[in-house]
Amino acid sequence: MINIKIDSRRVTEGDTFVALKGTTVDGHDYIQKSIENGATKVVIDHDMDLPVEKIIVPDTNKWLTDYISETYSASANELNLMAVTGTNGKTTTAYLTYQILNKLGSKTAYIGTIGFYLPDEDFIELPNTTPNILDLYELILTAKEHGCKNVMMEVSSHALHQCRVKGLKFKVAAFTNLTQDHLDYHKTMDNYLEAKKLILNQLEGTMLINADDNCASSWTNSYSNTKTYGLNGEDYKILSYNDTEHGTYIKFSTKEKEYEVETNLRSTFNVYNYLTTLSLINNMGYSIEDIISVTKEIYPPKGRCEQIKVKEGEAVIDYAHTPDAVEKIVKAFSENKKGRVITIVGCGGDRDPKKRPIMGRIAAENSDYVIFTSDNPRTEDPELIMKDILVGVNTSNYEVELDRRKAIVKALDMIEKNDVVLILGKGHEDYQILGHKKVHLDDAEEVRNYIEQH
Repeated sequence: MINIKIDSRRVTEGDTFVALKGTTVDGHDYIQKSIENGATKVVIDHDMDLPVEKIIVPDTNKWLTDYISETYSASANELNLMAVTGTNGKTTTAYLTYQILNKLGSKTAYIGTIGFYLPDEDFIELPNTTPNILDLYELILTAKEHGCKNVMMEVSSHALHQCRVKGLKFKVAAFTNLTQDHLDYHKTMDNYLEAKKLILNQLEGTMLINADDNCASSWTNSYSNTKTYGLNGEDYKILSYNDTEHGTYIKFSTKEKEYEVETNLRSTFNVYNYLTTLSLINNMGYSIEDIISVTKEIYPPKGRCEQIKVKEGEAVIDYAHTPDAVEKIVKAFSENKKGRVITIVGCGGDRDPKKRPIMGRIAAENSDYVIFTSDNPRTEDPELIMKDILVGVNTSNYEVELDRRKAIVKALDMIEKNDVVLILGKGHEDYQILGHKKVHLDDAEEVRNYIEQH
């Protein structure tokens, strides 16, 4: 594999160590450790007295990006690389695409928020939706070694803006939606959109666009080879859908024909995720009939609308952590409710504070009851995060329990016949970030522990 390392602990004999400067860590502080572990060459941004070969460059991050993309892109691009970008729906769309292609006999790997998956479901956890360029290329080349024909990846706005996918050419890509998130980084929604649209510079084939998103025309005006899906889709049009206790019946049409399909996915937003998936795979040359034929064999990823029966109701674990995602899932369950919808939600620390009161208002207005709790407070005071959330709340149907474990137990204790407890914000994550530390906490595990004890 690639004999470049950016983590001194992973250096082995003969490697080149690149000293990157991050926001909290400077790789130059770990050069001695990398040499002890076997580095025979180092890339640095200022001269140092070292016993190994030195490459001195103005910017080590740029050097790494340029070197990896120039050296390994030809090999990576021998695979069919597919991408999905957008605020919400990336993980489910990418994971469904990964599953369907493998069911159709086309070996596919997945790279995204829930990790790196090979066709046999072996996976490695990843720190970011789209890893740094070195790790990303290593994963793609690993997929190639395992005989994969395709790689389906989530591509975040951060990754595009920071050139983490430089050199990669996508055969097909999809845009799900654009809603408020990451403004701590991008500052404005316009900047956020333009970062997403950088993917067009690396696209060789069709761009699939959610026609019902407010930004749809910006995409169609920026790229010649586009197709649209959604209620207003020209190429894949949603005609109707019916949410059931176990999934959804969807009726949709293309320009040639009408289709019906039953999925194991619940709620409106998963209708869009499925259509995004179907349109991606269809534009890779697979027939809609073949895609539909394996649809009942696929399931949402862990922590994405994950349902667990509790007493005479259920708990649903979901990653929804933006105003739009929270509104969609709460409304989806409220519109079809037979009992109450009880929502557990919070907001992450050291992230966009503007969305906090919006999320508080949406949760309170659309739920029967809300327990506001901590998400990943990181280095912020949880009580101050909660103050921001409650600014937007004008109802009295809520309480605050900052301890997430206690909040989950409180909500589950409240379950009566047909009630649904929505546990939002962390989804697949099995940790909570307190300060700079990760502490084990898995929402689904907490629910199952509760069931065992009751």
